[in-house]
Amino acid sequence: MLIRAARRCGRRPPVAPCGLRRALSVQPVAQHDNAGGEAVDEEDVEVVSYARSKAHRTVDKSKLHFDRVKRFDMSRPWPGIPPLKPSNELPRPETIVSTLSSGLRVASQETYGQLCTFGVLVNAGSRHETEANQGVSHLLELMAFKSTPRRAQQQASTNNIIELEAMGATVTAHSSREQMLFCVDVLRDYLEPAMDLLSDVVLTPEMTEEEVDDQKVVMQYQMEDMLPDTVMKEALQGAAYPGQALGRPHWCPPESMDALSADMARQFRTEHYTAPNMVLVGAGVQHDELMRLGDKYFAPLASTAGASIITSPASQYGGGEVRVEGVVGAQKEDWTRVCVAFEASDCAPAFVGGWDHPQFVPTCVLQVLLGGGDSFSAGGPGKGMYSRLYREVLNRHFWVESAEAFTSMHSESGLLGIAGAAAPPDAGKLMHVFSNHFSKLALQPVDPVELSRAKNMLKCNVLTHLESRLVLFEDIGRQILSYGYRETPEAICEKIDRVTADDIQQIARDALSKPPSIACIGADISSVPDYGQVVHWFQS
Repeated sequence: MLIRAARRCGRRPPVAPCGLRRALSVQPVAQHDNAGGEAVDEEDVEVVSYARSKAHRTVDKSKLHFDRVKRFDMSRPWPGIPPLKPSNELPRPETIVSTLSSGLRVASQETYGQLCTFGVLVNAGSRHETEANQGVSHLLELMAFKSTPRRAQQQASTNNIIELEAMGATVTAHSSREQMLFCVDVLRDYLEPAMDLLSDVVLTPEMTEEEVDDQKVVMQYQMEDMLPDTVMKEALQGAAYPGQALGRPHWCPPESMDALSADMARQFRTEHYTAPNMVLVGAGVQHDELMRLGDKYFAPLASTAGASIITSPASQYGGGEVRVEGVVGAQKEDWTRVCVAFEASDCAPAFVGGWDHPQFVPTCVLQVLLGGGDSFSAGGPGKGMYSRLYREVLNRHFWVESAEAFTSMHSESGLLGIAGAAAPPDAGKLMHVFSNHFSKLALQPVDPVELSRAKNMLKCNVLTHLESRLVLFEDIGRQILSYGYRETPEAICEKIDRVTADDIQQIARDALSKPPSIACIGADISSVPDYGQVVHWFQS
């Protein structure tokens, strides 16, 4: 019928796929004896013929002896598998923190999975650099998991890359303004060999001049491919903290690359990679096992147990303006990008901004409340389509390409801002729209429904991200380095629930009491008002 219908419609009848066309015939076979000498009925035997390159092959199912296969009762546990338990009968995972005899802190949380994520976080980043070694933390990130003296003396088949491939491991190295992260994601069965490799990479990297030169080339490529938004956020840090540690560039500037050397990287490691300045973290690892391996493979850190922690001077928020005119990084479109930000902290002298600030959680709620994104969105639950910047900016002004709130938090200070893009003639109007929204937050309490939606979305984001083993690993490590302990998700959600409309309004008022920080980039930034004009908008 299908063929007949196709002919009536004037179309070619459908052709079976190649694999189906191979089944040319299914024919009954006369009774014969099988391997056991017993007669087999025609209904129990089929011969499937295949045509392959003019060859004819038959498969006699009677010779496969399916009747001899013992069926397994799927209601019983599979032999050799440990007894399984429902998740609600397992001990509730908790973060456990200990300190080794070497002074290295160890933190872990069980996930009851077959994979584990572990690594080392170091309290060292671009803020700990000086003018002389600017860009060295960026270099150390790229030099991670390269050659080590011990493995260089062994056969080529035992080098890092081949070892990692054999274990099926995934490795990550990431530097930030304040911390450095080395991470390995691998099956639990390979925990110890992977720990051996990690300790070798972190404690005794070879760092040859040849490797340094290779990574300088990578740095140049990264600068050429850098996204315009990243360039703008880098410029904003310099505007907010001019001439201070937090204002230093996170990425190595091109003018500083030639000065970088292997000796410079070794010196930075010697100063900062000490036991009091590091933490060994595991997600999906038994704590006792992590302690044993940490004691075994990170024993050399015992010589640094008494080392003092090198800290950089505290950065004071200043505010200001940075303009970058011209085509930068991977910019391919003609948009002009602008952003305006304020210090996200209480203006009272008794408080210090940053991770430990009492307004940190309310600031995060405010960021989600503002929300935003690009002019095109597929929509759907959780996309923030009901956030304020989507409703009142992107949906009202057709000329806005993007508008999104952001935070940038550090130990002693942080930023809350709005960044966006528009065509060059409209960039000035976009800056004015952002200024109006900051002022509106300070003058009018937020709607209760809007606030409730923002709090629920923030809690959802926190809990959803913590389902990832990699995020859990990073969260534990960064909290231990920042606070000295880990705050539970339940405690964070309770803080979110306690945020009120008055808290949001107070944050906006405190922010507007300080000078703004402004950054803009693009081939044409002539329409962006000068710094004095923007300050006047907030004061009027």
